[in-house]
Amino acid sequence: MTGIQTCALPIYTAVDKTFSPTCRCATNVAHIAFHLRKTQRVSIWIERRGQRVATLAENRRFRAGRVSVVFRGRTADGLTLPDGTYDPVVHLAAAHDTIRLPNPIVLDTTAPEITPLGVAPATISPDGDVVNPAVYVGYRLNGAAHAILIVAGHGAVEYTRFQPVRGRLVWYGRFGQRAARAGLYRLLVSAEDAAGNHTKPVTAGEVRVAYVSVSPSSVSVAPGGSFSVSAKTDAKSVAWLFAGVQGHFPAGQLTFTAPTTPGTYTLYVKVGTHAARTVVNVR
Repeated sequence: MTGIQTCALPIYTAVDKTFSPTCRCATNVAHIAFHLRKTQRVSIWIERRGQRVATLAENRRFRAGRVSVVFRGRTADGLTLPDGTYDPVVHLAAAHDTIRLPNPIVLDTTAPEITPLGVAPATISPDGDVVNPAVYVGYRLNGAAHAILIVAGHGAVEYTRFQPVRGRLVWYGRFGQRAARAGLYRLLVSAEDAAGNHTKPVTAGEVRVAYVSVSPSSVSVAPGGSFSVSAKTDAKSVAWLFAGVQGHFPAGQLTFTAPTTPGTYTLYVKVGTHAARTVVNVR
């Protein structure tokens, strides 16, 4: 057996860079793969600071082609190894070569820390217009990780593609293709690092989802008389439909003339795809 070489193997290698043996995720093991040019016996082990800490294959015969083994980050007794950098080592019996792969593996079981930095605006209206369509949640991380925005009771609504240590998350008031119902929602932030460690969700704040509302919910008016309702929305104008007639008004106080025929009518006030209504009793 020759001394351990630190140069690249004369074979193709592919090794996971980071993993966490304690996470319940796809990155709870590190995969080590390479291709052999010919069938031979191979030993594969893991070292830390020059000391062997785990044996993955001992004088095992592998056919020519792809060889794949798994480093689980544990000792032979099943104990989790300490966080740190580990080196995969391959011994090729036929060539009498022992080579440290140029692919160090980082074992990381420490979850990232995330701090929320505020929620704004306090109310959003995802009704199709451009006024307050989304809420933004600022955050700060203690290291590179994917930030995650969670709506309590509904799960994650954003997962950052990159891993900036500071930024903001955004929610457009939708769950997939469905707009959220009007109401108050609690927002939480979490994070996931490259090893798969997850941060326990932290409450960032609340946001109210509101569309258009009309008050009062019912009115009584004499035939041909006038009446008013209040349309509350962040839109500048609203569409309305009443007694077979439709039109647009600026949002706010809306005034109508009742039909001359007694009966019960419904006034609809609409913004985007959302509508509110008031029952109008003409008598």
